[in-house]
This record gives sequence, C-alpha cells and structure tokens, in this order.
Amino acid sequence: MTQYTEWEQRICEAWDDPARLQEPVYKQAVEATIEQLDQGWVRVAEYVPEVDRWVTHEWVKKAVLLYFKICVNTEISAGPLNFRDKIPVKSNLEAAGVRVVPPGVARYGSYLAPGVVLMPGYVNIGARVDEDTMIDTWATVGSCAQIGKRVHLSGGVGIGGVLEPVQAQPVVLEDDCFIGSRCILVEGVRIGKGSVLGAGLTITQTTPIVDVTGDTEIIHRGRVPPGSVVIPGSQPKAFPAGTYSVPCALIVKKVDEQTRSKTTLNDLLRDYPLNL
Repeated sequence: MTQYTEWEQRICEAWDDPARLQEPVYKQAVEATIEQLDQGWVRVAEYVPEVDRWVTHEWVKKAVLLYFKICVNTEISAGPLNFRDKIPVKSNLEAAGVRVVPPGVARYGSYLAPGVVLMPGYVNIGARVDEDTMIDTWATVGSCAQIGKRVHLSGGVGIGGVLEPVQAQPVVLEDDCFIGSRCILVEGVRIGKGSVLGAGLTITQTTPIVDVTGDTEIIHRGRVPPGSVVIPGSQPKAFPAGTYSVPCALIVKKVDEQTRSKTTLNDLLRDYPLNL
C-alpha cells in the first residue's frame, strides 16, 4: 500500500466508526491529510481528461469532516482582533508566495498557490486556489471549491462550499475565468475555461444556461461551456397564479484564445448593460 492508500483506508474506517479517532493512527491519518491539503499535495477533486469530468475524492472530504471532530475551539488573536474557532488560519504565507491583505482570511487546510492575492475575503478549508488568481474584496471561496489559474473573483463574489454529502461535486472554476461582482455560484456548478460572467449572475445546478448566440437556443444546466460570455437574464414561466419571469443565464458571446488575448473584458461586454 502507498501512504495515501493507507490514509484513505483509515479515514474511511474512522468515518464508519468515529470512536476510532481515539486511536493515534486514525487521528494521524486525518491530520496528515489536512496538512497535505494545506500544502496542495492532496485535493478534494481533480479533472480527469479521459472522461472530461471532475472526480471528487470522497475520502478527502471525509477527512475534512473528521478533522472538525478531533479539533477543539481555541482562542485566536490577530493584533487587537480576537476569535474562537476549531481551525487555525494559514501560516508561512511568504514562503508560499501569496499575498493576503488584512483582514483577508484563508483557513488552514485550504491551498493558495504561488501568486495568489487574497484581498479582505475568505477561503474555507478544503478549497484550492491555483496560481496567480485574484480574490477581490469580500469575495468568499467555500469549502472544497476548486479555483483554477489566473481567475479573477470580483468584489463580493460568493463561491458556495460543498462538504456534505461527501459524494457531491464542489464548485469548479477552470483557468482564466473572470467572475463579475456579486456573482453567486453554488451546488457544484462548473465554469469552463476562459469564461466571463457578468455582474450579479446566480448559477445553480437547476439554472437554465441558455446559449443565444445561434439561430436556435441551446440550454445547459450545471455547466458553462468554455469561452462563454454570460449575463443575467430571465424567462417566462407559467404558474397556477399566472406567468412570471424566472432567472436564467444567457450566453451572449463566445471568446476564443486569440480574441481574448486582444480584447479587454470591458470590450467583451460593451454591447450589454453590465458593470463589472
């Protein structure tokens, strides 16, 4: 067995029988997994190109949940600020090559890759934020979310966390995405590489994502195709009391790498009444 296989086995055994956490070997497996999450050597989910999907490692999510069981609330001080929590904040930020602006917080067990800038926002345990990504003011990255390289999360963006059920896929933002201010992305949605989301857009697993760039609409759910420019929209829906407008997302433009390299984000959206 490899070390990771041993950890996985012990964590799954402790998940089925939490009393085993009293034994040092099981507690060590949980603590080692969280340390590896913190350093980026283990991740909650990863892309498998052969099947073009993201695979969730349930045992890693189980380790995060078990970690809460073995930790106790302690007093945490940051200058004049005082807190009481089970999970400490990340440390050794200089060695990690990241910038965290006060009072931005990344919890231990999250991973920030070199070049990440965290403004006064929040990154929860289990999340992974890859190289050169900007997390702007009051943006939040929930538990286990997977954020790619060179992503920009504008002010107030909310990336939902997914810890339970353990088999649930986390929210995934692939490389080079720009997420406009106050967007909300939850329930394991996947935003394809190079996409641009306009301000105030909410996407869940059930939100219709309507491609209106051709003669006939194409509806996606749970996934924004790569290179999409997406804005908030609405559709009529009939209810017993009448017909009302319900939210949807509209793909109004496609962006290829050549276009993106020559065009600013404001140019991409200049034909639409948006404010990123």
